[in-house]
Amino acid sequence: MTTETIRSSSGRQSQHLWAVVALALGSLAAIALVVGISVGIGDMPIPLSTTYSAITNRLGWTMVQLNPIHETVIWEYRLSRALVAVFCGAGLALCGAIMQALLRNPLAEPYVLGISAGASTGAVAVVILGIGAGTLSLSAGAFAGAFAAFLFVALLSNGARGGADRTILAGVATSQLFNAATSYIVTTSGNAQQARDVMFWLLGSFGGVRWPEFALVSVVVGLGLIVCLFYSRVLDAFAFGDEAASSLGIDVGRMRIILFALTAVITATIVSMVGTIGFVGLVVPHAARFVVGPLHSRLLPACAVTGAVFMVLADIASRTLIPQQVLPIGVVTALVGVPFFSIILYKLQRAS
Repeated sequence: MTTETIRSSSGRQSQHLWAVVALALGSLAAIALVVGISVGIGDMPIPLSTTYSAITNRLGWTMVQLNPIHETVIWEYRLSRALVAVFCGAGLALCGAIMQALLRNPLAEPYVLGISAGASTGAVAVVILGIGAGTLSLSAGAFAGAFAAFLFVALLSNGARGGADRTILAGVATSQLFNAATSYIVTTSGNAQQARDVMFWLLGSFGGVRWPEFALVSVVVGLGLIVCLFYSRVLDAFAFGDEAASSLGIDVGRMRIILFALTAVITATIVSMVGTIGFVGLVVPHAARFVVGPLHSRLLPACAVTGAVFMVLADIASRTLIPQQVLPIGVVTALVGVPFFSIILYKLQRAS
């Protein structure tokens, strides 16, 4: 190898490194911008400069004199809400990309395993039926229900030996079962106001999240992204089918269980906090794939960033589309997701 060849290779590596750094910084800047905009929107509008000063004051970087009410509203309510939205959007988009690779189905999303249906049943069982005798919170009940649904899907699909088609069918059956249980509990409830509150939560809401929820979801989604990046080549192989993955020396059954379980943990954590927010895991991976391509080493970070920005923007829209009223997040994401879903179906029909 000549000296010129070595220099050329070193130059390409340096350019690639700088490109990665530039993309990372650009992604962080985009997330910071939408978070700042989100924090400033509400019944009490707050300038972006005030938001920045309030955050740097709390971090000890500056000592700017601010309105104490503004600083409290920013730090205690709006910033935590926006950051939870960031990690929920990133987590759902990440899970959507994983499910689409594992099941080799462009219409797969995080809720295909029936996790959201199980979470709904767990939530209404705690709130309406009073299961747990006051010791279980709504989020704890939702998390328990989500994992019950996941275990039921694993049982129906025969665990690691179940193929993609069998897993999808098991997920559909589980969703129908738990949705029926939720509907029965809600319709037979004697407290109409309580039932309406639960149904609003099930459609997705960031209204009750604070810093403890941020701490949990950031750890779960952050670790999940690291694990997924570690298995990015495994996901690339799964995209070509189980036989192709097996021929490359991948333990298909073991990897399927690990990745399905990881998806279940992330999805259950998010649903237990903010309810069911649909279409993020379906729409975002396709949009990211269109920009960065199918390789999961690029696709997964792109999904996380795009999902984070999309979710914060959806939260902003939910608070501004109708004056003096907050829409469920799931309604806003559906307004975007349904047309996109129709486009995907149309393209699949044309391709066939």
